[in-house]
Amino acid sequence: MAEHTQSTDTRSQPAPPAPDRRVRWWKPLAALLALAAGFALLTRTDLLPGVSDLFAEETHDRSGPTLLQSIQDMSRYQAATGNFQVVVDLEKDAKYLPDAIRGTRTLYVGAGTVDAHVDLGSLSGEHVSVNEDRTAATLTLPPAQLAAPSLDAERSYAVTKERGLLDRLGDLFSDNPGDERAVRALAVDHIAAAAKESDLTARAEDNTRTMLTGLLTSLGFQNITITFTPS
Repeated sequence: MAEHTQSTDTRSQPAPPAPDRRVRWWKPLAALLALAAGFALLTRTDLLPGVSDLFAEETHDRSGPTLLQSIQDMSRYQAATGNFQVVVDLEKDAKYLPDAIRGTRTLYVGAGTVDAHVDLGSLSGEHVSVNEDRTAATLTLPPAQLAAPSLDAERSYAVTKERGLLDRLGDLFSDNPGDERAVRALAVDHIAAAAKESDLTARAEDNTRTMLTGLLTSLGFQNITITFTPS
């Protein structure tokens, strides 16, 4: 029997071409442009009617009824009001930690008013003297007093707030993150101190004297003397 032999070609075959692994830079760019175009299209509500309803915001006021707690009769004359503004720079540091880890600094603009008034309800017969023909009157009034400062929420605001890493983490578990009570209280203290150093009470006494003089003159008094007791 004839023997058949099969020859094998040991020559190397050409390798298949390697896949092109170069980054197609135009693909992410095209995706980005498509995303930008889609966002621009969504913002053009005139082109897609009804899309604006998807992003519309609704405000619901679920506050309870306002209750009248008390009524206080006022017998004082509000004679002057001072407007004040203060820039509060409050910084709290940890003793052994850098500010980037633990510490806060708040720059706050506090704007408020302080009223000056004269209490006319405490006057009695010994404070008012009138002659027999009712042409002259002498009044001795208590000194003008300053009311507590009132911060204006619309004109008061925090300019900057810097907090360390631990303080930021603490805000995540706080019921009142970014609490501004400390800077507001400090702003009130500064405004109160500025009001005491101003001429607000003197202005209030001058305005009270002018008001009462005009009132008594209309009642027929010709000689009117109004003095204030020392504060």
